[in-house]
Amino acid sequence: MSEIAATTVHEAYAFACMRCGYGWEQSYEIEHHVDIHGHEFVVYTADGERVPSPLSTPTCTNCGGHVVRIMRAGRVAGAQQLLHAPRSAKKDAGKVPAAAAASDRHWRLSDLLHPFHRR
Repeated sequence: MSEIAATTVHEAYAFACMRCGYGWEQSYEIEHHVDIHGHEFVVYTADGERVPSPLSTPTCTNCGGHVVRIMRAGRVAGAQQLLHAPRSAKKDAGKVPAAAAASDRHWRLSDLLHPFHRR
């Protein structure tokens, strides 16, 4: 199948499984193509491999469940930073930066909610 040159954009999403509570973040390269007949199509790649659209039927990488909440990138990393921040920093959650190392991309839903519970 021949095609006209692609436009590529980069997007990242955070995911939370509503079945098991597992969470993760993933970055995608999204290639927009037009075939020789003028029909547009999109190709998603993650970590160099072609994958289905993460927005169509997301699947939990932990339990295989399909009830997955999709959020903007940084939600997982932000929750992890709140968990590991000193107690005084946890009181002012709005000032905690959302970026974190790529190795800290996995969490549990209870971890996300824990910093917001009053004691």
